[in-house]
Amino acid sequence: MATNLRKMTVLIVDDNEMTRSLLRSIIQGDLFDVIGEASDGTSGLERAYKLKPDIVCLDVSMPGRDGLEILQEIKKVLKQTMVLMVTASHDVSTVQKAIQNGASGFIIKPFNIGTVQDTLESVALKLRELNPK
Repeated sequence: MATNLRKMTVLIVDDNEMTRSLLRSIIQGDLFDVIGEASDGTSGLERAYKLKPDIVCLDVSMPGRDGLEILQEIKKVLKQTMVLMVTASHDVSTVQKAIQNGASGFIIKPFNIGTVQDTLESVALKLRELNPK
């Protein structure tokens, strides 16, 4: 079924190299193409504007500009891009703020491969419903 669908493009923004590497290995495959990575919010924002990915996996806690701030900027310019917040925090106020600012979901650390894939597939399905091609 999925063979006739184009791969969804993904940008990973996280200050931890190990996290980016692990996410990339979970995400890259038949359904998703990791088209870029960034190690901080500012460069992540620049890459998002340049690459216009379908999905951004965005770390909540980063030095400098945090993920919640970057989320707002991405959603202002790239309205069709779905943003998944990556976090180890279960803080209710952070979750609420992220949803209010336009987050499409969460990827919780430590990663569960199946859960990460299910979350991405769910977001990809929403994107295809919004933009049938």
